[in-house]
Amino acid sequence: MAKLELLSPAGDMERLKMAVLYGADAVYLAGTSFGMRSFAGNFTPEELPKAVEYAHSKGVKVHVTVNTMPRNDEIRHLPEYLEQLQDAQVDALIVADMGAFTLAGKYAPKCQRHISTQQSIANYACARAWYDLGATRVVLARELNLEEIRTIRQNTPKELEIETFGHGAMCVSYSGRCLLSNYMTGRDSNRGACAQPCRYQYALMEEKRPGEYFPVYEDEKGTYILNSRDMCMIDHLDDLMDAGVDCIKIEGRAKSAYYAAIVTGAYRHCIDDIAAGRSIDPVWRDEVEHVSHRIYSTGFYYGEPGQYTENSRYIREWQICAIVESCDENGLALCSLRNKFSKGETLEVVGPDMRPFAITAGNMTDIEGNPLAEPRTPQSKFYIPLPKQVPPFTILRHAVELSAK
Repeated sequence: MAKLELLSPAGDMERLKMAVLYGADAVYLAGTSFGMRSFAGNFTPEELPKAVEYAHSKGVKVHVTVNTMPRNDEIRHLPEYLEQLQDAQVDALIVADMGAFTLAGKYAPKCQRHISTQQSIANYACARAWYDLGATRVVLARELNLEEIRTIRQNTPKELEIETFGHGAMCVSYSGRCLLSNYMTGRDSNRGACAQPCRYQYALMEEKRPGEYFPVYEDEKGTYILNSRDMCMIDHLDDLMDAGVDCIKIEGRAKSAYYAAIVTGAYRHCIDDIAAGRSIDPVWRDEVEHVSHRIYSTGFYYGEPGQYTENSRYIREWQICAIVESCDENGLALCSLRNKFSKGETLEVVGPDMRPFAITAGNMTDIEGNPLAEPRTPQSKFYIPLPKQVPPFTILRHAVELSAK
């Protein structure tokens, strides 16, 4: 079995650095146009070359999403944008539209072309057709099970890479082809602006009795009839490899830098354990429980995942406190605050390729050296003593119950 490539989300430069430093083999991101996550932050034409240069300096590839379905008034701007991506030395373009795919071959021939999950590739004939047209990778529909993926692998050229989603949010619609958001809010999910109405709580109202709401029950558990669970395949990476998957993708370009770091680090260590023939270290398996998530499932890999209809709330039991900017040999760390905490609190420290360990927050000072009992101003700088030297972008976090009630 070939070792899985780990593909992580990068919504902006901080998230890209986190994904890279915590172990991604490749990152996927978007420019300011033609991407399916218009609220993710994304990269301006000035930022993108710097992002690619940074990733490449660490041996990490960069895939850029060009996966909307452009309209007539937009498609004329695509050739220039594709040329910009090639000039930035992007490694691959993730496309969904046939016209965009063709233009990418003409205006960015040095970039590989990967077919987005928006194309809902669910059989080997479709995968093979895209390969014949020049695609080097297909991102399969999320609705496939392992046996269907295995069949696709057995009936396609070995040179065609297969990528699947392995962790993160799932859409209740088929590979994200949803019109509900556009209908209800005017925000088109197929153009990067989904309002996620599938997570709303719905009731029934009879036409002649306005204002009287009757609960809608999918079953006796609740009323969130469109809600989906999050996917987590960290316990089944060997099955993905055995089925012939080349790349596992973490969903989450709109999620935080903390999420990008922790989930990437967890999958990095577990993939490495499996590739080396070791049992997965439970310390790293547990890391996916330290990020905000909905009830986990294994997606469609082993059959229907089932719904969780009691609510659409996220489980939030840990919160990032600060990010280490530098740390001297004695363990004195200069940090940037993200959320307030106090002297005497128990914190966990987790960093790039570093096992988490607990500390008690000691005597802190502000940037001028004044004593600081409780850092409170977001992004403010402060010093905190750690028991050993840690690398930049190490995270300080604490246990706190933030789940919605």
